[in-house]
Amino acid sequence: MVTSRIWFTARQKAELWERWKNGQSVLAISRALERRNKTGVQRIVAVHGGIAPAPRRRAVASLRLEEREEISRGIAAGRSIRGIARGLRRSPSTVSREIRRNGGSLAYRANRADRRAWERALRPKPCRLACHAELRWRVAQKLALQWSPEQISGWLKRQFQTDQGMRISHEAIYRSLFIQTRGVLKKELTAQLRTARQMRHAKGGRAKSGQGQILDMVSIRERPAEAEDRAVPGHWEGDLLTGANDTHIATLVERHSRFTMLVKVPRRDTATVVAALAKHVRKLPEELRRSLTWDQGKEMAGHKSFTVATSVQVYFCDPRSPWQRGSNENTNGLLRQYFPRGTDLSRLSQAYLNTIALRLNQRPRKTLGFETPADRLQAVLH
Repeated sequence: MVTSRIWFTARQKAELWERWKNGQSVLAISRALERRNKTGVQRIVAVHGGIAPAPRRRAVASLRLEEREEISRGIAAGRSIRGIARGLRRSPSTVSREIRRNGGSLAYRANRADRRAWERALRPKPCRLACHAELRWRVAQKLALQWSPEQISGWLKRQFQTDQGMRISHEAIYRSLFIQTRGVLKKELTAQLRTARQMRHAKGGRAKSGQGQILDMVSIRERPAEAEDRAVPGHWEGDLLTGANDTHIATLVERHSRFTMLVKVPRRDTATVVAALAKHVRKLPEELRRSLTWDQGKEMAGHKSFTVATSVQVYFCDPRSPWQRGSNENTNGLLRQYFPRGTDLSRLSQAYLNTIALRLNQRPRKTLGFETPADRLQAVLH
């Protein structure tokens, strides 16, 4: 017999999902379970969208195996249905249905009846999106606009504050996307997720490294306290997003509103980057030009000329400390949905970058109470 075709036991499935949640690959799990190939494991993971199914449990009111054995003994002893029911403290109709659906008094066997009951219980209930057409349409519409499930969930709470029927958790949306056997959201919508992943994977992280030495740097520790608490608008974080063939775009994120600007930079040398940034920053109202926080990339070696051109002081993060400009790091991650690694960024026009920035600024953010960056900035300016 081919080992990979043997059904998985309940214990093996539990081990499979435990290993999957710990980040092991399909191949490693297959080897641990002594499977000759990874097809069986891959099939189970794919069917469930990488999400471990909840462990099965019997309903509290259902008959237990020992009760079915008592029914079997009662039949063998010639007792009446009412007598058996009285001994079990069950309704006579419950005992009558149990015997009838399992072949009657002559064919009733406790173990077989219990096994059949377990098999009949495999009836997946329709999920929330399957039962609410308008809610399903709203979710699909926002996914097509590349909103995240969490943004959709938060937006629905704000938009339909008095309608509980139009509420859904972000986890339920993810499950409806990844578990395609539910059949409520099209598989193609997973491509609209920021990571475009097809199933749930174990979480992991990688740290970025700093670079370069810059003369006359002003440390982030000297940045005004008003920038730290995000209470006052006009303090920005910036970085370069890298693409194929050493191409880049500059990203600027306002700390108070998370408003994003994308700037086309033909080359990475400091003169080009500083000139492109200064051109965009000079267009901002004066109250939005207070400070800029950057990492220690050499593209900002000309920070003094940037400050002269814009009156915006530049502060530099500590080496290998991307969390010190966390809003910008998070935004760069969001932008990978539009500019995957390997994209030649030199082919993108400034008009296209403005379109992507507008789309990002019109998406609700959890950190803003599901307001959009554009709305938050507009409220500040007026």
